[in-house]
Amino acid sequence: MNYYGGYNDGDGAEDVFVKAAVEVKRFLPSLFNIKVLGEKGSGFRPRGAIQDFNTLRRECLATGRLFEDPEFLADDSSLYFSRRPDRYIEWKRPMEIADNPQLFVEGFSRFDIQQGELGDCWLLAAVANLTMHSNLFFQVVPEDQSFEENYAGIFHFRFWQYGRWVDVVIDDRLPTCRGELVYLHSAESNEFWSALLEKAYAKLHGSYEALKGGTTCEAMEDFTGGVTEMYQMDQTPPNLFNILLKAFERNSLLGCSIEPDPNIVEAETPQGLIRGHAYSVTRVKHVEIQTPNQIGTIPLLRLRNPWGNEAEWNGPWSDQSPEWRFIPDHEKEELGLTFDIDGEFWMSFHDFTRHFNQLEICNLNPDSLTTDDISAGKKRWEMSVFEGEWVRGVTAGGCRNYLETFWHNPQYRITLEYPDEDDDKCTVIVALMQKNRRAQKRMGADCLTIGFAIYHLEYPERLPKPLDINFFKYNASAGRSPAFINLREVTCRFKLPPGVYCIVPSTFDPNEEGEFLLRIFSENKNNMEENDEEVGVGEVDDRVPDEPEQDRNTEKVREFFKKLAGDDMEVDWMELKDILDFSMRKDTHDKGFSKDICRSMVAMLDVDHSGKLGFEEFKTLWNDIRKWRAVFKLYDRDESGYLSAFELRQALNSAGYRLNNHILNILVHRYGTKDGKINFDDYIMCAVRLKTMIDIFRERDPDQTNTATFTMEEWIEKTLYS
Repeated sequence: MNYYGGYNDGDGAEDVFVKAAVEVKRFLPSLFNIKVLGEKGSGFRPRGAIQDFNTLRRECLATGRLFEDPEFLADDSSLYFSRRPDRYIEWKRPMEIADNPQLFVEGFSRFDIQQGELGDCWLLAAVANLTMHSNLFFQVVPEDQSFEENYAGIFHFRFWQYGRWVDVVIDDRLPTCRGELVYLHSAESNEFWSALLEKAYAKLHGSYEALKGGTTCEAMEDFTGGVTEMYQMDQTPPNLFNILLKAFERNSLLGCSIEPDPNIVEAETPQGLIRGHAYSVTRVKHVEIQTPNQIGTIPLLRLRNPWGNEAEWNGPWSDQSPEWRFIPDHEKEELGLTFDIDGEFWMSFHDFTRHFNQLEICNLNPDSLTTDDISAGKKRWEMSVFEGEWVRGVTAGGCRNYLETFWHNPQYRITLEYPDEDDDKCTVIVALMQKNRRAQKRMGADCLTIGFAIYHLEYPERLPKPLDINFFKYNASAGRSPAFINLREVTCRFKLPPGVYCIVPSTFDPNEEGEFLLRIFSENKNNMEENDEEVGVGEVDDRVPDEPEQDRNTEKVREFFKKLAGDDMEVDWMELKDILDFSMRKDTHDKGFSKDICRSMVAMLDVDHSGKLGFEEFKTLWNDIRKWRAVFKLYDRDESGYLSAFELRQALNSAGYRLNNHILNILVHRYGTKDGKINFDDYIMCAVRLKTMIDIFRERDPDQTNTATFTMEEWIEKTLYS
């Protein structure tokens, strides 16, 4: 696994992309379902007030002040979380750094970007790729901002984050040392789009230091919403150049790298390539060649070093190499061939596979297609997306090595009906991404080791939902991720016969918690759903009697009830607590029941909302509790007074409640201990709340349509009192 790090201050020659000549295509409407950072639905918790760019800019213009971001302060907390910079950092606005600051100077291009002292060349390589696609670029860098019209010291940028686009607002105070930008900057001293983009990305992840070390594919995906495939050059498919050619034709973003030298940071090879450095692939082409002996084509690639300096490939097809004399002039013109000291160079595909170790291809999200692309008949991927989480003891089952818990992982059923046009199988790209790990670096959270397995379901209608331990015990996988690895995303391409399959994403070890995003790309439409239990009421376990036998406490409890109830023969929650604590001291390990559970028990059967239970209502409750206790004992085999969260689903199933992973995760988050255990008191609370909510719903759904209607007042009344 490669992480790219190190630093360098490079110079780059100027290459102009004239903005006036850029026609920005109209995007599909779904692309503009953009959330403000911290807004509900953005996937991020707000640390302060929700920041809307237009609202904040209007306020600043009205008051005549420049924006200062309270959520990403101009101080050390935004720079680092572990190691303080070894020099004094001063935050300055562009107008304090350069005369006539501009967002763009004569447009934008891949040559604008120069690496600073932060080890984020992986980010720079992706930014360089982004500049080659104007429609994608303006998706990330909105055009409604500048240093002239309506300038208020505020800018915003958009990033794809785990299935949604998030708008990130920043002020334009940038870290400098001796008046120079410290991190990413432009070749033009008064151009600031790249430095501001890097700051917004740093804010998204918590600090500049959080950007140290990564893979180009991570930033590629955050700029496009695409899915990235990674290839190791010693394990490439025979048709790799064809894959590259098709990827480039579809505007895919391409990056590559060489294994780093452990002893030297970003060491240079004899061929002029930089180890441990992220390069962009900026062109893929079969180039026409004419030699004295033959006429034909040769597969070539154009690459760029983000430093943008003289560190370039010096082998065959490098700048000024003799091979170029065999290329016709019209072909050179079509290639836009130049031999400037700009960090960009050509090399043969053969040399590319010999000298580079890793290749990354970012396949664009279907939403990134423009209406013109669709009108022109360009093909798009079919995509299915699901969000999920691994919860300790519930859905964090670990890999297939742990058979006893593997089947508890989330499961997703996918139906592939139609094969690809050119063969009898279906192309499927499976991408499993873990969420928010970079932002959690400051808390010591590294990426989990993740992967997935795919199982063919020959007779899906005969199989349980979810698939149980017996299925995985006797069935081998039809495909799986090449390895479990601690990267943000694991992606693999498969060729599968049409049919029904189950995908099981997991961490390597059980009980590792995290959220994930599962995306499936296929050439033809796929139908995907969670392979999980349908929520509802089922049969009570045969091992639990319908009417539990009278135990020796029953008569004492009845007498105790009459004694506490008084003349009205009713008990409130405090009196109910006395009764239950008296009768179930052993089950609660002498701790008794909490006041919340006793209130909920009363609410479950208190039809007239009097806050009390009569004797008949109490008898019903008593029988329910005894059934639930009998179920608890079935699974608490060591009599510890606890169930593991893995056992909770089985216990509630035995009690007659069918629950899916989403409900189970909520129950464990709400009632479980830190290590995922459920004590008797909380188990009873789960059962009480489930019974109450199901009874409320069924009362409003007499025809069992699985839908119910409530007025606002009724809903508040039911939920508040339950």
